[in-house]
Amino acid sequence: MNPAFSVIFLTTLIGAGQGLFLALYAAELGAFGSVAAGELRPFILVGSALSLALAGLGLFASFFHLGHPLRAWRSAAMWRRSWLSREVIVLPLFMAGVAAYGVAHGLGWSGTRPLGAVVVLACIALFVCTAMIYASIRFLQEWATPLTLVNYLLLGCASGFTLATALAALAAVDLLRPLAAAAALLTLAAFASRAASLVRNAQLAPRSTLQSATGIKHPRIRQTAQGFMGGSFNTREFFHGRAPGTLRALKWLFIALVFVLPLALLALGAAAASGALLAAAFAVQYAGLLIERWFFFAQANHPQNLYYQAIS
Repeated sequence: MNPAFSVIFLTTLIGAGQGLFLALYAAELGAFGSVAAGELRPFILVGSALSLALAGLGLFASFFHLGHPLRAWRSAAMWRRSWLSREVIVLPLFMAGVAAYGVAHGLGWSGTRPLGAVVVLACIALFVCTAMIYASIRFLQEWATPLTLVNYLLLGCASGFTLATALAALAAVDLLRPLAAAAALLTLAAFASRAASLVRNAQLAPRSTLQSATGIKHPRIRQTAQGFMGGSFNTREFFHGRAPGTLRALKWLFIALVFVLPLALLALGAAAASGALLAAAFAVQYAGLLIERWFFFAQANHPQNLYYQAIS
């Protein structure tokens, strides 16, 4: 498939925002030990604003993928059958919940934990909706697997917790090391899940053949042309146009940027309580996620490419 950068930014930005909110709520529940209220409140306030900003930027990026942005409201009309419509509905609900959660903490209201639990449900629902847009497409074998949902969830949580660790270095030092440990564990879990999907996809065999694509039953068919003298919608939208060597190089690059380097920076940053190193861990990891998401879309081989041929 030909990756759309608007969708790449949408999925990575909202994923980081979702993971960041889950880190904030975990901190409030005391999963990482006791923290002074004077530290916890500004940490959650700033974190909520940052989570909301990331989700908002992702929503803004999605408009560049629309042919007619003024008709964006129609994208929610098919919510009974479309995971995309459900995502369009759940994303604003999640953003409203994060905003309410931050305001409740800012005003010192009680009942923030039940409110946070509701927002967590919206957060998980958003992960499911986003991932199922792709996992539900059965004819794209690279996407049609539960690993797609697991990867979206774990990669979002890993980047969000890494960002929360950098934020803790500025606003809640007592949370720094526990959050760094959680971010490292989530990054390792995301690596295991993403590696499993890479191994699985490398072993896939196409369900279609040149014979079934063209309707020609001869056992030996050799295609010498792309099917068009010039480009078309089919050749532009369903193939990325890059050589296999480029994809292999990008695969190893995102593995280094998403998993290896952030783990090293998290360890160094936690040991030195360095906000700069922890911020670098998130920056490197997010840059790697952009490449990972591009690879995710590009690796999906649309069956129509058997007919039009990937490269002329």
